[in-house]
Amino acid sequence: MPASPSTARAINDRLALRLLQQEGPLTAGQLKQLTGLSRPTVADLVERLAAAGLIDVVGESGEQRRGPNAKLYGIVADQAHLAALDVRTEGVSVVVADLLGRVLAEASVPIGGETGTGPAVEQAVALVERTAKEAGVAGLHTVAIGAPGLIDPATGELRDSGGLPAWHRRLVLALQERLPETRVHVENETNLAALAEQRDGVARDRDTFVLLWLGHGTGAAVILDGVLRRGASGGTGEIGFLPVPGTAGLPSAVDCAGGFHSLAGSAGIVRLAEECGLAVAVDGAGDSGEDARGGAGLVRGAAEAAEVVRRAVAATDSATDRVAEAVAAADSARKGVAATGSVRKAVAATGSVPEAVAATDSLRKTVAATDSVPKAVAAMDRVPEAVAATDSGRKTLAATDSVDTGSAPEAAAVREASRFLDALADRLAVGVASVVAVLDPGCVVLGGEVGQAGGTELAARVERRVRRMSPLATEVRAGVLGGEAVLRGALLTARDRAQDALFAPRQPVDQQRRRAD
Repeated sequence: MPASPSTARAINDRLALRLLQQEGPLTAGQLKQLTGLSRPTVADLVERLAAAGLIDVVGESGEQRRGPNAKLYGIVADQAHLAALDVRTEGVSVVVADLLGRVLAEASVPIGGETGTGPAVEQAVALVERTAKEAGVAGLHTVAIGAPGLIDPATGELRDSGGLPAWHRRLVLALQERLPETRVHVENETNLAALAEQRDGVARDRDTFVLLWLGHGTGAAVILDGVLRRGASGGTGEIGFLPVPGTAGLPSAVDCAGGFHSLAGSAGIVRLAEECGLAVAVDGAGDSGEDARGGAGLVRGAAEAAEVVRRAVAATDSATDRVAEAVAAADSARKGVAATGSVRKAVAATGSVPEAVAATDSLRKTVAATDSVPKAVAAMDRVPEAVAATDSGRKTLAATDSVDTGSAPEAAAVREASRFLDALADRLAVGVASVVAVLDPGCVVLGGEVGQAGGTELAARVERRVRRMSPLATEVRAGVLGGEAVLRGALLTARDRAQDALFAPRQPVDQQRRRAD
């Protein structure tokens, strides 16, 4: 059944707005080309959207031609303003942005564990209001909140979860009460991180993947065929409760201490580093924020040390290859020099025709050999450099393999760092392999502060172990947004929600009146 004229107009309007949001300002001609609509249809929709205050002329195209330049149309960015919140156990961060997602102001406030529920809520709400004022924003259209815990799929509300501060749930209600005209949306922090990595991070080429959050806590976000999966109770990805070997017991319904969280959370990572002999010095021990940064710092340091060793091995291999090339060239040069002696004999032997013929062949070979002499000489010039590089590489490798750590403290630290990364990869691989066995996502992103800190060094180790544990091909990638992914995902969500509301088809005034009657 063909769409009615009003429905067709609404579809065309939304298509044009999405293109302007994705591509930036466009001319009417560019909209015609991208949408495939006729010129009169594009002209009509531009007029409608401008009359509705959704788009405006923001400039002219740079293309010079007869007559005036084409007008550039863009979304009116200040038609609505947004706020995004990252709610952690130790504080809140907020950004305020325009309708296009451009950040206008940002701030954060720590909230200690000893702070009461009421004062904590007031600090967070006041932070949002203060940041909006600093951005010059009179009102917020949409607020998106990223928080740990379960989101009820039926109500969209943050469920009461054991171990999380009570002010988290109160914050959502307080914002709705304080900002009655504002749409408030709350989402699990790991789900928002996955959204950010898919839109702006390392998973942009993936419609199906799992993000494993590694920070103060652990979690997983599941995106299958481009759709975020929350589960029947909103608990998809609560991997911290996954029973795994190596813990003191089993998790309970109210405590994940015996689950995967015990091994992969920042506190467990710090303990593992101590067991591997790494120096652990974290200011403010016991504070979850410092603990998360401490775990990430340890992983980052270990990954950097492993990278140094990897480069040393690569440099040694390269230097060894250069030495081999130089030695081969030197042998060729020696043969060339020896062959020039036969030239003299060949010239003396030309009195006899058979000998002259043989001498001529010898002469050809000699000339060919002498052509390599300049190359050999150049190669020989590189021998000292190559030998020095090889010696340096051998010393590095020998130091890292040395048992006598007293004579090589730096080498001992490198070995401890490598052992720590391997042990951590063993732990993470258990969780990743469990996810892979059930979902077969093809790609797992190690997100959060720890995943970003481990980088490709940690991701590669985990991938090798998962490859041995599972027959399902799985790529393991390091997240690139780290802890900022939650705030970025919340901002993307707020922008999408606001645009959905503002770009929704608007009924003509006469239709609205008939509905009212």
